[in-house]
Amino acid sequence: MMDETKDLPDSLFLVAVEDMAGGEAQVTLSFSRSPTVLLTFAANRFTRSAARYYREHFGIGAMDWRMLVMLTREPGSSVSHAARIIGIDKAAVSRCLRRLEKDGLAAPGDGVRRRDWFLTPEGHALHAKVLEVALERQRMLLAGLSEKDVQRFNRYLSQFLENLEKLNGEDRGG
Repeated sequence: MMDETKDLPDSLFLVAVEDMAGGEAQVTLSFSRSPTVLLTFAANRFTRSAARYYREHFGIGAMDWRMLVMLTREPGSSVSHAARIIGIDKAAVSRCLRRLEKDGLAAPGDGVRRRDWFLTPEGHALHAKVLEVALERQRMLLAGLSEKDVQRFNRYLSQFLENLEKLNGEDRGG
C-alpha cells in the first residue's frame, strides 16, 4: 500500500491562506484534506469527550478505561508492555495503574511477578459496565457506515499505525 502513496502530490494536503497583514499567501496543511490533521483532531476530540463522559458516569478517565481494557485483554501486563501497546509513555501508564490500585480496580502481582498488573473483581465489574456504554458510543460514532466501511476503516488505521511504526523505527508487539 505504501508504494501507491509515493506519488501523492503535496497539493492534495495543502491550502493557501492569506496573510492577515496583507503579505504573500502562506501554504500550510488543510484542516479538511490532510489525514494526519483530521486524525489528530478526531483523536483529541474523541479522548476529551470520552474522558468527560467516563469521569461523570463512572469516576474514571479515558486513560483508566484504556488500562481496564488492556488488563482485561492481557492480564499480567507490565507497565512497559502496556505503554508500548497503548502508545503512551510509561510514566503515564504507571500513574494510571497506581490510581487504579488506589481505587481498588487493579493490583500488582505477588512475589516474582510484582511488576505485572491484574484487574481486581471490582475492576472486572467496572470494565463490564463501561464496555456496554463504550460500545454504544462507538456505534453512534460509526453511524452511517456499513460493516464493510468499518472493516475498511480499520484496515486503513492499521496500515497507518504500521507506517507510523516504520517511520519511528518501532516494532508493534501485539
